[in-house]
Amino acid sequence: MELNIDRVTKQYGPKIAVDRISLTLTPGVTGLLGANGAGKTTLMRMLCGILRPTSGSISLDGLDVSTEGYRAVLGYLPQDFGYYPSFSALDFLLYLGALKGMERKQAKERSLELLEVVGLGEVARKKIRTFSGGMKQRLGIAQALLNRPKLLILDEPTAGLDPKERVRFRTLIEEQGKESIVLLSTHIVSDVEHIAGRILMVKDGQLIYDGSAADTPQDLEGFYLQQFEGGGM
Repeated sequence: MELNIDRVTKQYGPKIAVDRISLTLTPGVTGLLGANGAGKTTLMRMLCGILRPTSGSISLDGLDVSTEGYRAVLGYLPQDFGYYPSFSALDFLLYLGALKGMERKQAKERSLELLEVVGLGEVARKKIRTFSGGMKQRLGIAQALLNRPKLLILDEPTAGLDPKERVRFRTLIEEQGKESIVLLSTHIVSDVEHIAGRILMVKDGQLIYDGSAADTPQDLEGFYLQQFEGGGM
């Protein structure tokens, strides 16, 4: 299984948000690091088919990003995820399962399983409006995993999580990476340092580092800060 990103560019007028990035991703966890405005979210939105590249191509095992087949195997947690506050957590996942074409029985079994995994099993039938920010983020992680995605894209997924929840999340994503391509965007180095086999760094829309944490000339956080010193951190 391969995600192929070939010379992908996104330009808004004179501003180039993503500049000719080429990558091939395979199963495992890849961490995407960069300061605010570096181009991480723009790249991820193109990988999810939300934004169309100005040029270049994106495909998963030959399936173009614009196809239904690509979307069927995609899981995505955006940085700002929209919830329906009057829905219960379970109803929300069942609704999204229906949108993804899942049978109701299958969607219910999977939803209840994931709510337990993310620590929301006891509040499965409570309204989302009663949830804290961290609980909503855990629900967002559950919905991204609902269709057992082959490609999982997570944009700042640990925002709002406490230290215990972060550990739970990292364990969950590490397991997911054994069978899926996982791309995790963050500016928190510790979230990817120990679970990502590959680290990407993006600055001013360009890929400036592609390697493992062990390959950096100093500890990963120090190397990262060195690359982005004065870059909006």
